[in-house]
Amino acid sequence: MQMMSPNKQDESTVDFELCPRFEQTFSFLGKKWNGLIIDVLLQEGPQRFRDLARKIPRCSDRVLVERLKELELNGIVLRQTFPDNALIEYELTQKGQEFKDIMTAVHAWSDKWYCPTEINQK
Repeated sequence: MQMMSPNKQDESTVDFELCPRFEQTFSFLGKKWNGLIIDVLLQEGPQRFRDLARKIPRCSDRVLVERLKELELNGIVLRQTFPDNALIEYELTQKGQEFKDIMTAVHAWSDKWYCPTEINQK
C-alpha cells in the first residue's frame, strides 16, 4: 500500500466547476412550471392568461402569475396589452423562441426514456 504525502494532491482528482451561466440556466429552467409555460407558448403561440392556466391545470393562478412575471423580467416572455379591449396576451420573445431546439430535445428524450407508469407514480 502506497502512502501519499499530505502535500501531494491525488492525481485522479480533477478540479471541476460548473459554468455559472449553465448553472443559472438549469436553475431557471428547472424552476417548477417555467419549462411547461415556455413549452406551451412554443407549441401554441401567444396565449391569454386563462388559456395558459387551462393548459397547465396543476399550476395555481398565483404561481402562474409569479412565473410569468419572472419570465418577463428575464426577457423570455413578452406581456402584451391591447388597449382597445383590455386583452392581455403572453408570447415568447426571440430569446424565448430560442428554447425551441432544447424543448424538442427534451420531448424526444422523454418519449424515449419515460414510461407512463413512471410518470403516474410521481
